[in-house]
This record gives sequence, C-alpha cells and structure tokens, in this order.
Amino acid sequence: MKIGILGGGQLGRMLIQDALKYDDEWFTLDPSEDAPCSKISDFTQGSFDDYDTVFDFGKGKDVVSIEIEHVNVDALYELRGCGIKVIPSPEIIQTIQQKILQKEFYNKHEIPSPDFQIIQHKSEVNFPLPFVQKMNTGGYDGKGVQVIKGEEDLKHLWDVPSVLENLVDIEKELSIIVAKNESGETKTFPVTEMVADPKLNLLDFNICPAEISEDVQKQIDIIAKKFIDAANSPGFFAIELFLDQNGKVWVNETAPRLHNSGHQTQEGNANSQFEQFYRVLKNLPLADTDSFGFSGMLNLVGEENFHGKVKYEGLEEVLKLPKTYVHLYGKTETKPGRKMGHINVLADSREELLEKLIHIKSLVKVKS
Repeated sequence: MKIGILGGGQLGRMLIQDALKYDDEWFTLDPSEDAPCSKISDFTQGSFDDYDTVFDFGKGKDVVSIEIEHVNVDALYELRGCGIKVIPSPEIIQTIQQKILQKEFYNKHEIPSPDFQIIQHKSEVNFPLPFVQKMNTGGYDGKGVQVIKGEEDLKHLWDVPSVLENLVDIEKELSIIVAKNESGETKTFPVTEMVADPKLNLLDFNICPAEISEDVQKQIDIIAKKFIDAANSPGFFAIELFLDQNGKVWVNETAPRLHNSGHQTQEGNANSQFEQFYRVLKNLPLADTDSFGFSGMLNLVGEENFHGKVKYEGLEEVLKLPKTYVHLYGKTETKPGRKMGHINVLADSREELLEKLIHIKSLVKVKS
C-alpha cells in the first residue's frame, strides 16, 4: 500500500520506523529539506498548507493522513472526491484546526469544555477575568495561547479571531488516546498524566497510568465515547483534559493525530501508539493497549541560549540506566525549546518512576 503523510516530523518518523516491519511504501511531505522523515521515506519538500502541493502529493496514494493538523483541508476534500482514502476525515481535521469550530463542536455534542467567548477583534472582549486567549488558527506546542490574569494584561491581547476561555483551576492535566478503524472498532490507551514545563508551556514529562479516582475515569470514558461518536471518522485522536480542584474533567483540546502524550507507549504498553495508528490507516484489527506497570516519558528539548548543531550531554550516563530507552528525532539543529527527542522509562511504582524521570532530567542537556 502507498501511504502518504502530510508532515515529516518526529511523529511521522517514529510511525514509519515502527511500520518498517510491514510491507508498505511511505511518502512524506514537509517544508524542511532535512525533516526527520526525509531519510526514511519517499520524501517531497513542499508546503502542506498549499493546495496544489498537497493535491499533487496525494494523487496516486492509497491513503493520505497527517502528523500535523495545520494542512490544506480543501485539497484533502478534493483527494477524497477522487477516490483516495483520507484518514481522519477532512471534516474533523477542519473542525480541530480552528479553535472556534473545535469549541463549537464540543458545545454541540455536550462534551464538557470550559465556558468561552468567541471574538474576531479584541474590542469585542466581554468575558470575566482571568481567562485564556487561544488564537483561532496557527497555535501549536504552546504558541498562540496566553493567560490574561488581570486588567493590566488586557493590553497584551492579540487582535485576531480567538476563543476566550475560562481559566480552569487545574489539579492535573490528563490525556486519553482513542483509535477507531474504518470497521468501527475502537480502542483507548490508559489515561496519561502530563506535567508541563512552566517556562516553555511544553510537555515536560508524562506518567502512566494517571493517579485518578474511579469517578474521574468514568468521566473520561464518557468524554472519549462522545468525542469518537461525534467525530464520525476513522482516525487517531489525543484528547487533552483538565481535572479541576472539584474533581470535574474538562476537555482542553484534541489533536487528530499521534501525540507527545503517547510516547511512553513505545515500551510501556503491549503495542505503541505508532503501531495502533498504522493499523487505523490499514483498517486492521486494533492492537492490544495494555500497559506494563508504570511508564513515563521525558521530553528532550533545546536548552536556553543554545542555537546550532546539536550536542547531547549526559546521554552515556542515561544509557547505563535499566529500563530506560532513548529516542532521538534526527534533527541536526537545536534551538531553545525545540523538541529533539525523548526518553522513556519503566518502573514498578509511581514513586520510582518519578524519581527516575527527575534523575534523568538532571543528567541530560540538549546544547550546541
């Protein structure tokens, strides 16, 4: 089968690495000539936001999918009209890539998400402080999102179409990954707890399974089912969640693709998120998602003030540790906050897992 992926980053790279045990032809499209997928796929350099580029890339493929949601959806509709399989559907990609449509989708389908106001210009703001401003389009990896805490912050408002969202008093950030194939079979991975870097607003490390009550698990199961029913599409979806101080679960946002919060599945589960996504694309029976004890992931991101050819400090020390697995993304240049790789860890308890993750974080630095 000829499988085309819009985006040639680390998610696509790990998908292809995992799927090389099967017999398929992999094609990727990315604007960067040295994208992580460029060496391990039939690679096209070009913009996945350009209609003609995406349409030309997709022609002749059996299935076209994404590893980033900011792609030209009009071209995907046209490709589907030509008989090419597009997973997930252009409709759900279009809904998710626009924060306004995404919030309206949750509202329509009674999926709990924080109260909000939609604005086209900052002059329209009529929403109680504090709140979060999310740009309608273009936000990614913590960009395009800002917290407006008080009156003095209002001068920093972006004058662009946005969602203003009630600031949740967060106890924990959680994620659940749901897969659905064309046959209608669905599977979920165990709920993961995410710990963010407060400075970079990026995922620092995650912990699986999350430490949550039965009631919280039930709320999440209901949310996952409502979402997958409403999306009405085969695909692979990471639903990012907030647990508030009162025990209520809210949807933050959804990614219609592989996700950072699923990396620990590579060694921590019977099958990884990459294996599962491959099976979705091929409409194969979905894989067993059982976890092996406790697993976690630490992001390797570029240190502050370092730009240029990447140098990993401390990796040799990390490689001496048991049940510790290094995954680098093939990126040659580092810059502050850039995701360069991750390290997965297995442990017999949550306490041991956290101890190991914090220790590894102290050992390894991404410099130039």
